[in-house]
Amino acid sequence: MGLESDNQWMAFAASSKPPANIAEIVTKITKVSKFRSIGVFHSSENVDHAHVYPMISGNNARLPDEQSDEDALFCAKKVSPKHAELQKSGNLCAPVELVQLFDTLLALKIAYVKLQEAHVPYDHEKVRVADEEVMFQLDTLGKIKKAYKEKQLKEVNASSAGSTLFLTEVKVKEQQLEKLKSQAKNKGKKVANMRKKLQELEMKNRKLAEEIEERERERFAGLNHNSLESVVRAVGKAIHDFAKPLIALMKHSEWDLDQAAYAIQSSVVYAKRSHKKFAFEAYIARRMFHGFLQQPCFLGNIMKLDDPIVALIEDPQSSFAKFCRAKYMLVVHPMMEESFFGNLDHRNFVANGIHPYTPFYRAFVRMARCVWYLQALIAYIEPEAETFGVKQGTEFLDVYMEVVDELKEYKTMDNDHQRYKVEFMVMPGFMLRGSLIRSQVYVSKAEFSNGRR
Repeated sequence: MGLESDNQWMAFAASSKPPANIAEIVTKITKVSKFRSIGVFHSSENVDHAHVYPMISGNNARLPDEQSDEDALFCAKKVSPKHAELQKSGNLCAPVELVQLFDTLLALKIAYVKLQEAHVPYDHEKVRVADEEVMFQLDTLGKIKKAYKEKQLKEVNASSAGSTLFLTEVKVKEQQLEKLKSQAKNKGKKVANMRKKLQELEMKNRKLAEEIEERERERFAGLNHNSLESVVRAVGKAIHDFAKPLIALMKHSEWDLDQAAYAIQSSVVYAKRSHKKFAFEAYIARRMFHGFLQQPCFLGNIMKLDDPIVALIEDPQSSFAKFCRAKYMLVVHPMMEESFFGNLDHRNFVANGIHPYTPFYRAFVRMARCVWYLQALIAYIEPEAETFGVKQGTEFLDVYMEVVDELKEYKTMDNDHQRYKVEFMVMPGFMLRGSLIRSQVYVSKAEFSNGRR
């Protein structure tokens, strides 16, 4: 029966798949290794101990004298490959636990064989020692089983703790999400209320703008053609006043004024060399009236201020401030400004909505105020008014043109029957519904070509 048990165990180890866990292995091994006394063997049954020993490989196995090393190696090969396969499976338990399990099973088989040997011939002391060895190995198997179950329990507890922690975090995140949703909902209500208030304010602003525009119209209702013409002349004088410091800076910066005047208006016959200043005034006027629009705007007290730059500093984003910024960039060329001051600080400040409190820029703002006022005034009085100009070489017609004052002073036009040619236009004219404001031109006694626009 002992040999039969050995064969059953070896068949089990060689053919069956690895059990689900170490506890199941121990249970099956225990069933196979049922201890029987030698007395259960029949006398006629020959026990081949030489066969039993080679089947038990290991250092603790006691081989017969005739057992060869090759047989022992053969037995080790019988057990070791299966042992390696179970280690490679990796799904049963850790490699260290597998080694302990198989070492303990091997020691148990050896102890069991020793117990059988102790019965033939019967030796009480050997039976006792072998029995203790068997019980010790069974106790070791029990400890391995217990340790493995405890390990599994720890892993389950750890997994459960991780799941609990994860669920706790999920719950916290869900609470935070609900809180954020509530906050977003409240914010949405606030935004809706603020949007409603904004619409109400915009409506009030539109009404106020309409009221201001109506008051401005009432304010200018008493103005007529003569009033408008006086404003146009004031604009001409303002341009003349700004041209003075501009020309002075050009002289100080060693500009060639003759060449500069020729660049502005070529092939001009001047009655006097100092009259070249009208070329610079014409340059400024063309730039200031470029894109001239009749646009109603709130004038406020700008015209009453001694220094209009105060209004720019108080409200740098007003329509007047935007007008000054755009026109300064157009009138004062970067090369001109750099030659005047050695840098482009004025230009950079103005471009960024900052209005420098310098004599040059203040002179420009005073001139720009008159043009801006004229633009607003025409919009209120004559919304359909148009500007007109005169080409160089056109014959002078006093119906549409008037010469600059200095030409009158120098009696250039003392012969009423003399025909004159327009050299260039200094100030544009304005066509109104029932009348017009004549343009100012510089003329000469020379050949001319017909043409007027």
